[in-house]
Amino acid sequence: MKLEKLDQPVIDAGGFILRPLTAADEAMIELYGSDPRVAKNTIRIPHPTPPGATEAMIARALASDIEDIWVMDSSADNGPDLMGLITLERLDRNQSEIHYWVAPAFWNTGLASKAVAALLLANPQAAETIFASVFQDNPASAKVLTNQGFAYIGDAETYSVARDTTVPTWTYLCKLS
Repeated sequence: MKLEKLDQPVIDAGGFILRPLTAADEAMIELYGSDPRVAKNTIRIPHPTPPGATEAMIARALASDIEDIWVMDSSADNGPDLMGLITLERLDRNQSEIHYWVAPAFWNTGLASKAVAALLLANPQAAETIFASVFQDNPASAKVLTNQGFAYIGDAETYSVARDTTVPTWTYLCKLS
Protein backbone atom coordinates (compact mmCIF):
# COMPACT_ATOMS: atom_id res chain seq x y z
CA MET A 1 0.00 0.00 0.00
CA LYS A 2 1.19 3.51 -0.80
CA LEU A 3 1.90 5.21 2.54
CA GLU A 4 0.99 8.81 1.71
CA LYS A 5 -0.19 11.18 -1.00
CA LEU A 6 2.65 13.55 -1.80
CA ASP A 7 0.78 16.09 -3.95
CA GLN A 8 -1.67 17.13 -1.22
CA PRO A 9 -0.89 20.29 0.78
CA VAL A 10 -0.89 20.62 4.55
CA ILE A 11 -3.43 23.33 5.45
CA ASP A 12 -3.35 25.47 8.60
CA ALA A 13 -6.80 25.52 10.17
CA GLY A 14 -6.01 27.74 13.16
CA GLY A 15 -5.22 25.58 16.20
CA PHE A 16 -4.80 22.42 14.14
CA ILE A 17 -3.77 21.37 10.65
CA LEU A 18 -5.38 19.47 7.84
CA ARG A 19 -2.74 17.00 6.73
CA PRO A 20 -2.86 14.28 4.10
CA LEU A 21 -4.17 10.90 5.19
CA THR A 22 -1.53 8.20 5.73
CA ALA A 23 -1.62 4.47 6.31
CA ALA A 24 -0.58 5.16 9.93
CA ASP A 25 -4.03 6.70 10.55
CA GLU A 26 -5.81 3.36 10.21
CA ALA A 27 -6.25 2.53 13.92
CA MET A 28 -7.79 5.89 14.87
CA ILE A 29 -10.05 5.96 11.80
CA GLU A 30 -11.23 2.47 12.67
CA LEU A 31 -11.82 3.48 16.31
CA TYR A 32 -13.87 6.57 15.49
CA GLY A 33 -15.47 5.22 12.31
CA SER A 34 -16.77 2.16 14.14
CA ASP A 35 -18.74 4.43 16.49
CA PRO A 36 -22.37 4.18 15.31
CA ARG A 37 -22.88 7.90 15.96
CA VAL A 38 -20.20 8.68 13.38
CA ALA A 39 -21.07 5.97 10.85
CA LYS A 40 -24.80 6.79 10.73
CA ASN A 41 -24.03 10.40 9.75
CA THR A 42 -21.94 9.36 6.73
CA ILE A 43 -22.70 7.90 3.35
CA ARG A 44 -19.80 5.44 3.14
CA ILE A 45 -18.81 4.17 6.58
CA PRO A 46 -20.33 0.74 7.27
CA HIS A 47 -21.54 -0.23 10.71
CA PRO A 48 -20.44 -2.53 12.11
CA THR A 49 -17.12 -2.01 10.37
CA PRO A 50 -16.07 -5.26 8.67
CA PRO A 51 -12.46 -6.45 8.98
CA GLY A 52 -10.22 -4.79 6.41
CA ALA A 53 -12.70 -2.04 5.48
CA THR A 54 -10.66 0.81 6.93
CA GLU A 55 -7.42 -0.43 5.40
CA ALA A 56 -9.16 -0.75 2.01
CA MET A 57 -10.61 2.78 2.28
CA ILE A 58 -7.17 4.22 3.01
CA ALA A 59 -5.58 2.29 0.13
CA ARG A 60 -8.28 3.55 -2.29
CA ALA A 61 -7.90 7.13 -1.07
CA LEU A 62 -4.12 7.13 -1.34
CA ALA A 63 -4.29 5.76 -4.89
CA SER A 64 -7.06 8.11 -6.03
CA ASP A 65 -6.64 11.11 -8.31
CA ILE A 66 -10.30 12.02 -7.70
CA GLU A 67 -10.48 12.15 -3.91
CA ASP A 68 -8.23 13.95 -1.43
CA ILE A 69 -8.64 13.21 2.29
CA TRP A 70 -7.18 15.32 5.08
CA VAL A 71 -6.85 14.44 8.75
CA MET A 72 -7.79 17.04 11.37
CA ASP A 73 -4.59 16.92 13.44
CA SER A 74 -3.67 18.97 16.53
CA SER A 75 -0.60 16.97 17.54
CA ALA A 76 1.69 20.00 17.08
CA ASP A 77 -0.11 21.56 20.07
CA ASN A 78 0.02 18.31 22.09
CA GLY A 79 -3.52 17.42 21.01
CA PRO A 80 -4.81 14.34 19.22
CA ASP A 81 -3.30 13.44 15.88
CA LEU A 82 -6.71 12.50 14.46
CA MET A 83 -9.96 14.24 15.40
CA GLY A 84 -11.83 13.68 12.16
CA LEU A 85 -11.51 13.58 8.37
CA ILE A 86 -12.43 16.03 5.63
CA THR A 87 -12.56 15.08 1.97
CA LEU A 88 -12.74 16.86 -1.37
CA GLU A 89 -13.91 14.78 -4.30
CA ARG A 90 -13.22 16.16 -7.77
CA LEU A 91 -16.25 16.47 -10.02
CA ASP A 92 -16.30 17.74 -13.59
CA ARG A 93 -16.30 21.42 -14.68
CA ASN A 94 -14.04 22.71 -11.84
CA GLN A 95 -16.39 21.47 -9.14
CA SER A 96 -15.74 19.45 -6.00
CA GLU A 97 -17.84 17.85 -3.29
CA ILE A 98 -16.92 18.13 0.38
CA HIS A 99 -17.51 15.45 3.02
CA TYR A 100 -16.42 15.45 6.64
CA TRP A 101 -16.87 13.72 9.97
CA VAL A 102 -15.64 14.58 13.43
CA ALA A 103 -15.07 12.15 16.31
CA PRO A 104 -17.78 12.54 19.00
CA ALA A 105 -15.26 13.74 21.61
CA PHE A 106 -14.82 16.88 19.47
CA TRP A 107 -18.46 17.60 18.59
CA ASN A 108 -19.73 21.11 19.35
CA THR A 109 -16.20 22.54 19.49
CA GLY A 110 -16.19 24.37 16.15
CA LEU A 111 -13.73 21.85 14.71
CA ALA A 112 -15.80 21.04 11.61
CA SER A 113 -16.46 24.72 10.92
CA LYS A 114 -12.75 25.55 11.13
CA ALA A 115 -11.82 22.61 8.92
CA VAL A 116 -14.38 23.53 6.25
CA ALA A 117 -13.34 27.21 6.38
CA ALA A 118 -9.65 26.32 6.01
CA LEU A 119 -10.31 23.98 3.10
CA LEU A 120 -12.45 26.58 1.31
CA LEU A 121 -9.79 29.25 1.80
CA ALA A 122 -6.99 26.99 0.55
CA ASN A 123 -9.12 25.60 -2.30
CA PRO A 124 -6.48 22.95 -3.10
CA GLN A 125 -8.43 21.55 -6.07
CA ALA A 126 -8.96 25.04 -7.57
CA ALA A 127 -12.70 24.43 -7.60
CA GLU A 128 -15.09 27.15 -8.70
CA THR A 129 -18.01 25.48 -6.93
CA ILE A 130 -18.11 23.10 -3.97
CA PHE A 131 -21.17 20.98 -3.26
CA ALA A 132 -22.17 19.27 -0.03
CA SER A 133 -25.04 17.12 1.23
CA VAL A 134 -26.05 16.41 4.80
CA PHE A 135 -28.65 14.12 6.24
CA GLN A 136 -31.75 16.03 7.27
CA ASP A 137 -31.58 14.54 10.76
CA ASN A 138 -28.13 16.14 11.23
CA PRO A 139 -28.86 19.89 11.42
CA ALA A 140 -25.52 20.58 13.15
CA SER A 141 -23.71 19.59 9.96
CA ALA A 142 -26.02 21.81 7.91
CA LYS A 143 -25.18 24.70 10.23
CA VAL A 144 -21.46 24.12 9.62
CA LEU A 145 -22.06 24.59 5.90
CA THR A 146 -24.34 27.62 6.08
CA ASN A 147 -21.96 29.33 8.50
CA GLN A 148 -19.22 28.95 5.88
CA GLY A 149 -21.25 30.51 3.08
CA PHE A 150 -22.90 27.46 1.53
CA ALA A 151 -26.34 28.10 0.08
CA TYR A 152 -29.16 25.57 0.30
CA ILE A 153 -30.18 24.38 -3.18
CA GLY A 154 -32.66 21.59 -2.50
CA ASP A 155 -33.69 18.30 -1.00
CA ALA A 156 -32.57 14.91 -2.23
CA GLU A 157 -31.83 11.50 -0.79
CA THR A 158 -28.81 9.24 -0.77
CA TYR A 159 -27.94 5.77 0.38
CA SER A 160 -26.22 5.35 3.76
CA VAL A 161 -24.19 2.16 4.12
CA ALA A 162 -24.43 2.24 7.94
CA ARG A 163 -28.19 2.73 7.90
CA ASP A 164 -28.71 0.34 4.96
CA THR A 165 -31.35 2.64 3.50
CA THR A 166 -31.81 5.86 1.58
CA VAL A 167 -31.85 8.94 3.78
CA PRO A 168 -33.32 12.41 3.02
CA THR A 169 -30.62 15.03 2.50
CA TRP A 170 -30.25 18.77 2.14
CA THR A 171 -27.92 19.84 -0.68
CA TYR A 172 -25.74 22.95 -0.59
CA LEU A 173 -23.27 24.75 -2.82
CA CYS A 174 -20.58 27.35 -2.31
CA LYS A 175 -19.30 29.47 -5.21
CA LEU A 176 -15.62 30.21 -4.81
CA SER A 177 -15.08 32.30 -7.92
